[in-house]
Amino acid sequence: MVLRGYVPTSEETLQTLAALRLQSLNSDFSTHAPFPRLEELFPPHVLRARLPPPPHRPPSKCRGARLRAGLLAGGLWGQALAKQRAERDQRLRGRLREEGASTMAAIVEKWKLLQGMGRPEAMAAYMALVREWPGFGSTLFDVDLHAVRPRLSVVQGQLWQWAALTPLSLQSPVGCGPQRLWLGIGAKAVSLYKPGEPEPLDSFCYGRISSFGAFDSSTFRLSVEDRDLLFETSQVEEIAQLLNTYLASAGARRLPRPQEPPSSLPTSEPTVLPQGLCTAAGPWQHRPPVGSSHS
Repeated sequence: MVLRGYVPTSEETLQTLAALRLQSLNSDFSTHAPFPRLEELFPPHVLRARLPPPPHRPPSKCRGARLRAGLLAGGLWGQALAKQRAERDQRLRGRLREEGASTMAAIVEKWKLLQGMGRPEAMAAYMALVREWPGFGSTLFDVDLHAVRPRLSVVQGQLWQWAALTPLSLQSPVGCGPQRLWLGIGAKAVSLYKPGEPEPLDSFCYGRISSFGAFDSSTFRLSVEDRDLLFETSQVEEIAQLLNTYLASAGARRLPRPQEPPSSLPTSEPTVLPQGLCTAAGPWQHRPPVGSSHS
């Protein structure tokens, strides 16, 4: 979880975690102790984030300019550009090695300070640092928040109405692409995180979730009060199964039955969550849509 970047914290803390891992594996520092590779101790993406971004080349607006660029790419200019790219890649690899050596040296210095700490103490200190993240214990899924669809409930006998798709973030311009997020599923709530950020953008206890299921084979739908959140993900089944597991452990899961179409009136009675799970929440109701294949 730490090495995959799913514990958002400072580089200083990541180095301390790596030193504690070395202490638990090898005991006190020794020049003869075996050293794991850096990527087995420290998240590689942190090092890559230090590298300068590749230069941005604006696309050619003129069709003729694109044609000339294509012709040049096959001649001497193409060879020169390929040489420039190779030189740039070589510089980046050298810079990455320098950053890795600097990080390993900092980890070793922290390891030396742990002299005398036993393996159980090192493991306990490691877990104590990881547990400082509020999302510890949640299972994180990489998702793209595709859209939020406002949903109007039945009012005075009127049918359900479905509004146009809109972005979740009010700070994002209308028409922007999907937002890459972490979907964190825990024992008490479902949370949305911006990757690398320790605090959630939003969090929904299970009493606020009215239903969920597969919108299609690669889209997961989460209905929260008056909104439908649509997530693009390759782990639709895993997310649904984990939500079912937590709901079953809370005694709040109902037997799955087909989702009624949007033009029909809701007829089922809500199931009340156990007291204390979400004191100010509404009822929970699990209604997978037609075509959902999760059990």
